[in-house]
Order: sequence, then structure tokens, then C-alpha cells
Amino acid sequence: DSMAQGRRLKCSLCTKVLKKIQALAGDDPDESAVQAALKKGCRALGRSVGKKCQKLVSKYQEQISEGLQNGDLPQDICAAIGICRS
Repeated sequence: DSMAQGRRLKCSLCTKVLKKIQALAGDDPDESAVQAALKKGCRALGRSVGKKCQKLVSKYQEQISEGLQNGDLPQDICAAIGICRS
């Protein structure tokens, strides 16, 4: 059904976004590295995905930032904020 499809799309988008941000933030990032990566990451994904990325990032910035600083996997962070099924 379309609801599940929408969720799946969001899940893959979330993991894609976080992988990009994680790569930009580098290994063992601090908060400022994560913040800079959050800004750059969405721009790097192009305009249409970038808009969704911005929305995701602004809504879950705290959890994303914390997860990345803890070294959590993108999939796990997306599951933690309820976008992916764990």
C-alpha cells in the first residue's frame, strides 16, 4: 500500500541522507563537525532530495546529531527516530 511505500521511501532517503552526512562529518565527529555536515549534506544531494533532507534534518536535528556523535549507523539512527523499522 502507498503508506508503506511512502515509509520505505523515507527510510531509504533517511539512510541515504545520513550516510552522506556521516561521510562529511568524518570519523568521530564533534557537534560542530556534525552541524557543518548537516548543512552541506542536504545541498550535496541535489535540489529535490535536498528539500526533503532539510525537512528531515530540521525536524530530527538533535537525534541525528547525537546519533552521529555516538557513532551509530545511519540505519539505526533512522530507526531510532521512527522513520525506518528496526
